[in-house]
Amino acid sequence: MSRPVLYIAITNHGFGHAVRASSVAAAIQRRCPEILLILVTTAPRWLLESYIPGDFIYRPRSFDIGVIQTDSLTMDKEATLEKLRHIRASAPAIIASEVNFIRNNRVNLILADVPPLAASVAQTAGIPCWMMSNFGWDFIYRDWGGEFVEIAGWISELYGKCTRTFRLPWHEAMSAFNKITDVGLTGGTPRYSPDYLRQKFGLSASVDKTVLLTFGGLGIEQIPYQGLSQFSEWNFITFAQQAADLPNIIKITDHNYRPVDFMPLCGRVVSKPGYSTFAEALRVGTPIVSLTREDFAEAPLLLEGIKDSAEHQILPVSDFFQGNWEFLCQTPQPPRPSQKITKDGEEAIAQAVVSYLMGGIS
Repeated sequence: MSRPVLYIAITNHGFGHAVRASSVAAAIQRRCPEILLILVTTAPRWLLESYIPGDFIYRPRSFDIGVIQTDSLTMDKEATLEKLRHIRASAPAIIASEVNFIRNNRVNLILADVPPLAASVAQTAGIPCWMMSNFGWDFIYRDWGGEFVEIAGWISELYGKCTRTFRLPWHEAMSAFNKITDVGLTGGTPRYSPDYLRQKFGLSASVDKTVLLTFGGLGIEQIPYQGLSQFSEWNFITFAQQAADLPNIIKITDHNYRPVDFMPLCGRVVSKPGYSTFAEALRVGTPIVSLTREDFAEAPLLLEGIKDSAEHQILPVSDFFQGNWEFLCQTPQPPRPSQKITKDGEEAIAQAVVSYLMGGIS
């Protein structure tokens, strides 16, 4: 009997989609190691391997663009629109190539986060496409108006071909999607003890004076690091290799370690709005300091989400780039009274995938 095969298609935008899809892939692998995983993404293999401990097939392919950015906050709409037009024109060739691969490898199911063309690939191949996300790219592009509106309409039509949707917290309506099931937060779990990490990386500060600086896979140019010299008794952990060389900045270069591994050591996480960073911090229980982000429709959903669910501080981007780090001396705001958010999204999605592939349950 051949192994069930799951094809996981990941949107081509930063690291966050790859992180949450990989956390689901790892949960599937834990539950049912006989399922063969194919990860289809341009995210680096080392990122996937940092979440998925077992074997998988890595297929570096791109079906969408997300937003073309020079860093985690700076968007190039003109280049994004040009690339979207190219993808739309190339769609028949992209679909044909992937359908051929899927048939040759006897794929049983596509799980997508959240490239629109994946639904057309699945439909043409004659297999289901399930989606997982807190937003669709039609939501982002439609908000920009102008020529993006037509592109958003095309993308909504593609999303309408998916057969099931797992809607993550902090979501838009996602009205283009079918058979929506709301699930909890997804993410990784810290896998090293705090004492081990403190000793290995020479972390001497207390938890309340240890800060994780993480701004996604693209990072942020011109972070005002020099202001951290006034916090000499603090430790600042970063994965950004371009960070300033200061005695209290600890740069993590080993891909075996992930931001989530350091969150239990930290009194707060400083970030831009990002689902995966927010979700992992909330799951661990670390307060979140977030910059604002203009003109990206998901950002307000995320910021309202942490106001409801996490100890938090919200910083205007302009204040942050002025180099004043005094917010570190202020106490984060408590979450607003609201319905508790569940934190087992990857397990719920994994259970549904395993049930379908092993028992034919749709």
